[in-house]
Amino acid sequence: HWLFSLFQVVHAHKPHFMALHCQEFGGKNYEASMSHVDKFVKELLSSDAMKDYNRARVYLDENYKSQEHFTALGSFYFLHESLKNIYQFDFKAKKYKKVTGKEIYSDTLESTPMLEKEKFPQDYFPECKWSRKGFIRTRWCITDCAFDLVNIHLFHDASNLIAWETSPSVYSGIRHKALGYVLDRIIDQRFEKVSYFVFGDFNFRLDAKAVVETLCAKATMQTIRAADTNEVVKLIFRESDNDRKVMLQLEKKLFDYFNQDVFRDNNGTALLEFDRELSVFKDRLYELDISFPPSYPYSEDSSQGKQYMNTRCPAWCDRILMSHSAKELILKSENDEKIVIYDHIGPNVCMGDHKPVFLSFRIAAGAGKPIANVHKCCVVQ
Repeated sequence: HWLFSLFQVVHAHKPHFMALHCQEFGGKNYEASMSHVDKFVKELLSSDAMKDYNRARVYLDENYKSQEHFTALGSFYFLHESLKNIYQFDFKAKKYKKVTGKEIYSDTLESTPMLEKEKFPQDYFPECKWSRKGFIRTRWCITDCAFDLVNIHLFHDASNLIAWETSPSVYSGIRHKALGYVLDRIIDQRFEKVSYFVFGDFNFRLDAKAVVETLCAKATMQTIRAADTNEVVKLIFRESDNDRKVMLQLEKKLFDYFNQDVFRDNNGTALLEFDRELSVFKDRLYELDISFPPSYPYSEDSSQGKQYMNTRCPAWCDRILMSHSAKELILKSENDEKIVIYDHIGPNVCMGDHKPVFLSFRIAAGAGKPIANVHKCCVVQ
């Protein structure tokens, strides 16, 4: 289902350069499931749908035994045979190298000079004993346009009850810190500054307190505490009338709202006002308008492709963001033709607990470069 839905999008948009960013590669039970990764990669590279992509780079962080470095990130890059003179940046040699053939890198990516990879320090999210969150960065030059592609995975909400306590939540603050670190890292003084795209699972959540207060504005709240510790373990919101019907039940890992349609109707547009985490970065990051429903948490039952799980409040966790200079790389439509598309993949099919999102656009040759400072970014020294 997953590959078929991806190939449908590839067939529809026929990209010449395709970047695919994956998180939790090998699944949550990666020790047992990492053996399936090779089959997935081979199927992706050898499929008929990808036969016109004669060059590829695959970076898989599979070394789960390295607690210090393991991020479970996977970054795939495919180049169509029609594209000429594509270059990738060598961060160690500080120069671009022409991309030829298909290459797969896995296990220890730390020694690969064609990318930068970091796992966030443990103190960023101390309540998670062993977090895999981090980022992988690659740099490319196509049609004389240089840009970074950053595969990112930020911290999740550990408890719905804690997320509900404050607005913004404590978890929002943790993600803010981590994303700020990544943005500072990719524009530091070590390398020339270029435009960048950052995409993956940001784990951005809706403002839980504001959402609950809105959804349950006319409800009364019942608090249930643990007998031994007096700790709040459950909140029940009931309608004031209508036989005291339960509207929402909230536990650490339960968000059971009686009407899921609110998250799906009109692509959940009514809830976008509670999607506030990106606003902190509005001076540094740009995003096209969202016109798809919340990307998480979907049921992992293969027969329930459109159903959300009752574990978390649905949210737009999966995003494609860019620097403001990256907007200049995107070729604007000249005749109302819809060239730039930001959407999700497999709306009616089970794709796992996250629906993938994609951004399709054309790059304007040489765009984003000040005329006074044109330089040959892709000359191999």
